[in-house]
Amino acid sequence: MTSYDFDLLVIGGGSGGIATAKRAALHGKKVAVVERARWGGTCVNVGCVPKKIMYTAASLAEQMKHDVVHFGFEQPQVKLDYPLFKKRRDAYILRLDKIYESGLAKSGVAKIIGDATFLDAHTVAVTNDETTQNVTADKILIAVGGRPMLPDVPGTEHCITSDGFFEMEELPTKAVVVGAGYIAVELAGVLNGLGVETHLVVRKHKALRTFDEEISDHLDKEMMRQGITIHRNTMGLSRIEKQDDGKKKVFMVTEGMEPIADADIVLYAPGRIPNTETLNLDKVGVEVIPGKGFIKVDDFQNTTAENIFALGDVCGKVELTPMAIAAGRRLADRLFEEGKANSKTSYELVPTVVFSHPTIGTCGMTESQAIAKYGQENIKVYKSKFPNLYYGIFQMEPDDKPRTFMKLVCAGKEELVVGLHISKYENTEESNQKECCI
Repeated sequence: MTSYDFDLLVIGGGSGGIATAKRAALHGKKVAVVERARWGGTCVNVGCVPKKIMYTAASLAEQMKHDVVHFGFEQPQVKLDYPLFKKRRDAYILRLDKIYESGLAKSGVAKIIGDATFLDAHTVAVTNDETTQNVTADKILIAVGGRPMLPDVPGTEHCITSDGFFEMEELPTKAVVVGAGYIAVELAGVLNGLGVETHLVVRKHKALRTFDEEISDHLDKEMMRQGITIHRNTMGLSRIEKQDDGKKKVFMVTEGMEPIADADIVLYAPGRIPNTETLNLDKVGVEVIPGKGFIKVDDFQNTTAENIFALGDVCGKVELTPMAIAAGRRLADRLFEEGKANSKTSYELVPTVVFSHPTIGTCGMTESQAIAKYGQENIKVYKSKFPNLYYGIFQMEPDDKPRTFMKLVCAGKEELVVGLHISKYENTEESNQKECCI
């Protein structure tokens, strides 16, 4: 019988990889994790956690600037000490990194620092500076995540990505955010809430086009009401120029559109790509989706190589931290626990929250998806739009108050709920409760 250094080697120390490693160690297996950067991956360091802290700061600013006077408070002087805020946010993230690292040690999981490259189906070369060590394992999990993409457009060297957003040492006065996905609308909302003149550039007519149409329409109207300038049907940027004063000027692909000048930052958020280039996947027969680079996996996280598995953002299926964690734990159970041969996670009815302003909570099918599956005649939709109690005593016309939008999509005679969509300020707890019902 062949002897290996480890029963399981995990490449990637993000949430999914760490969850898998700790669960495998719980089953008594010898496990190691290879990581080349900071423990916790995207979510902890340049994703969910710092983003939610930024969202909270922006929400507090909006409440103090616009809301408190309606409750009888005197208008406060609202000024953010951004360097102090960043220092405290970064210190918290660093503390989380150490918690993740110490959690591995307590679980008996070995840590290997460096870049991993496959030599064969059971051997990985890990390089750290000028030192390389070969590590062998019976089974190998790829959980390397992804990174922000930058398109091939002249002048992108003058732009930042979502990673660069968290590196800003001071707030800009004017910002251009390019993208129509959840990252773009979230960061645009944060910047606008913190008092930055914010321009959102979308390729087509609006952002979040894959969401339920009424939800994305609702967000669109709210973003405009808050003062975000939306540049529509631009087909993207044709180039970015640096002005003599150091600021940026962006030009749209669509002819005749006025360029946006004097931007302190241009933040590109068109999507993310997997970190697969240096893994040498061809060497071991792990196939990727052509043109995208995401690793092909089945419902059990199996790749096209017998003993190599993959999960999380590198697969491009449902790029959410809780899904990677759930998939990793079930994979470890299937591989190392008796009676769990069919253990797998479900990628259906996955609740999602977008920390836009206002937030969005969604689970299940959009109305158009439900019609396509069940037929128009078998679908019933319940929806409501109203100002919630928070705005009850606001001294303004009812039509001017921010609206909550709720929508249930039901199918069949039994009116089975197949879709839930909510948009309102701070809706996350309420939407999570309703999603549990689905």
